[in-house]
Amino acid sequence: MARPTDGTGYSGIHVQLDGVPSHHLPLLLTAYQHKFGRDVEAISRHLIDDVAVGWHELGTDLLDGAPSTLVAALTGGEHWPSRTLDHLITPDGSPPVRMTVTDETADEQDMQWGYVLHQQGIEVISLLHEDIGPLVDWATDPRTAFNDHPGAWSSLAPAPAIRATHSTPPQSAPAVPPAKAGAPRPATRR
Repeated sequence: MARPTDGTGYSGIHVQLDGVPSHHLPLLLTAYQHKFGRDVEAISRHLIDDVAVGWHELGTDLLDGAPSTLVAALTGGEHWPSRTLDHLITPDGSPPVRMTVTDETADEQDMQWGYVLHQQGIEVISLLHEDIGPLVDWATDPRTAFNDHPGAWSSLAPAPAIRATHSTPPQSAPAVPPAKAGAPRPATRR
């Protein structure tokens, strides 16, 4: 999880379970739209600044304040808390240090996905494929099913939404053809 820096880079915090787009994007979009009142700085502070070491995983507590029907559609009724990496034990007994991630260190940390919180939306970076990625607009419906294939997240194309999982069209879903066969499914814990 990161925020942009001056220029084209980013800086943020390590998420152990860095998560595929179909898991993280619904959580992040819903958190921005409901829990954090559409305030990019507030969600960035919570996810990046207020964490001492890093995140183990992001949980459904990010959905607090969202309508119960939306939460049920995204989680299938499953609930789990976000967990931090604050209680790590180092081999030498020293206190654990903050696991900062930058565009230079992401490859070294063996990460697969990066999520950069811009004012316009979430940049999704498939770190197995590229160092930059397309933006998913903050107004995108969280129930949109997203493609999890790393090659689909090219910086040269719009964000690869599959299709909405409800009868009304998403607010700002990218206009791209379906990229994956099969019925869309709600985000599940990974």
